[in-house]
Amino acid sequence: MDESSSIMNQVKNDIKDRIAKAIDKAKQKGDLPGYVEAEIKIHMPAKPEQGDFATGVAMALASEVKSDGRSVAGAIVRYLSLEDSWVQRVDIAGPGFLNFFLSTGWLEKAMADIWKKGPLYGSTDYGAGKKILLEFVSANPTGPLNVVNARAAAIGDCLASLLEASGYQVAREFYVNDAGHQVDLLAQSLEARYRQQLGENAPLPENGYRGEYLVDIAGELVSQKADSLLELSGLERHEWLKKYAVSHMVAKQRDTLLEYGLQYDTWFSEKSLREAGAPEATLEQLSERGFLYEKDGALWLKSTEFGDDKDRVVVKSDGEMTYLVPDIAYHKNKLERGFDHLIDILGPDHHGYVDRLKAGIAALGYPEESLEVIIAQTVRLVRGNQVVKMSKRGGEFISMDELLEEAGKDACRFFFLMRAPSSHLDFDLDLARLQSNENPVYYVQYAHARIASIFRQARQEGFVPALGPNEVEFSLIRETAEIQLMKLLAAFPEEVYEIAEAREPNRLINYMMNVAAAFHSFYTQCRVLGDDKDLSAARLYVARVCQIVLANALRMAGVSASESM
Repeated sequence: MDESSSIMNQVKNDIKDRIAKAIDKAKQKGDLPGYVEAEIKIHMPAKPEQGDFATGVAMALASEVKSDGRSVAGAIVRYLSLEDSWVQRVDIAGPGFLNFFLSTGWLEKAMADIWKKGPLYGSTDYGAGKKILLEFVSANPTGPLNVVNARAAAIGDCLASLLEASGYQVAREFYVNDAGHQVDLLAQSLEARYRQQLGENAPLPENGYRGEYLVDIAGELVSQKADSLLELSGLERHEWLKKYAVSHMVAKQRDTLLEYGLQYDTWFSEKSLREAGAPEATLEQLSERGFLYEKDGALWLKSTEFGDDKDRVVVKSDGEMTYLVPDIAYHKNKLERGFDHLIDILGPDHHGYVDRLKAGIAALGYPEESLEVIIAQTVRLVRGNQVVKMSKRGGEFISMDELLEEAGKDACRFFFLMRAPSSHLDFDLDLARLQSNENPVYYVQYAHARIASIFRQARQEGFVPALGPNEVEFSLIRETAEIQLMKLLAAFPEEVYEIAEAREPNRLINYMMNVAAAFHSFYTQCRVLGDDKDLSAARLYVARVCQIVLANALRMAGVSASESM
């Protein structure tokens, strides 16, 4: 068996190999036609009475040969070798399921693996070091981060952690949109607020940024510079204010994300890309490759040749580039930095932008699948069954800082991960603050804290709580609640990899909820600290490995593993 893979994967592969050999033998003996083929998929049944592992391969084969699943299953079992395996028996169930019942030897090995790897348990090398650049949040530096940004941050950081645990090299990147019209408008809005602070009647520009945060920044400016900025020429003042505003807002965004437990590897400046001439160079390359043409005084990209619903303008008739050009240039830059795969997490307003961006990359000669885009849907804040309204331009939005102050980092992270990125999310502020098991994050953290409490009690009562896999009587662990908990713990590395590949970090939350529920059941049904010292030691061992898995899963989600509640 491959010792680099998880114990569960080794078990599943062993069962697959034995089934494949049994099918081949059945073909040789004439019990199955030689032409039949079916993928062998192994899963863990939901109910203990259905075994440790199961497969429906017999039914898949039966559909090919126009037979019934139970007959095909019987042929497979007839030639199935169980020699030197953990499998104790195989049952044929229902229309032809094969249910495998194993000895606890595989669980003993899996629990020892958890103990040995500790904080590294859950990690695999399936990703083989492939380099992934994950760009997420990338909010315009025109105001504080909001709740939509908070959701994207939770999804992106958790996904990055899952991919890292799955053997990929992952870099987290924030794209700073510090060039273009929105930053000019920011500078104009700040100048109006600055003049207002100096007593002038200076109206905000049309469509300017009206949030109170600019009033605060203008107040700081007056205290630092008094009215000296008015001595600059209009252009000099505009450029100075633009640089100051962007620098101030990016620093604030960075601080907010650090408070959220998120640190980026790179903050990439759009301005630096433009100053390096990357958009112009990208246009030249697209032209050389024959994917640009002129029409109606504008320059167009032949994006329909790469699956887009229509060709896209890249240079308008007035000579100004559209935003598509620097965006294509930016993704070209990413690939030139040596990344094998790019993942962008974008908001729902970018849904129609994906095909044209992929077309631009393909037109440059890169595989279209080099770029993957995840659309994170919108968020509604709910308090007392009432939706909390948000309006960025009106300055009435709930900022990410305010949300963190009210609900806390852990609840925010956990709640934003509870639904798939593609699903709309209602964030219940009342539930997030609730200190009871009704609150999902509290429920999971409480399981971890309860284990810590067990060990504190064990030390007080004179138990030896640190016995390892070779020091406990594993055969004493045989209650259904114990076995079910250990199966879930053994599945963690496979869960992490499958969740990462599916890009569904919400499934990590589901997994943690299931582990917490299984632990609470174990705690209720199996007395940990009792008169039988050997049994207590074995159950303390199970509690310890459960604590390791919960801590690792919580860390991947960016949530604290509490020692007490």
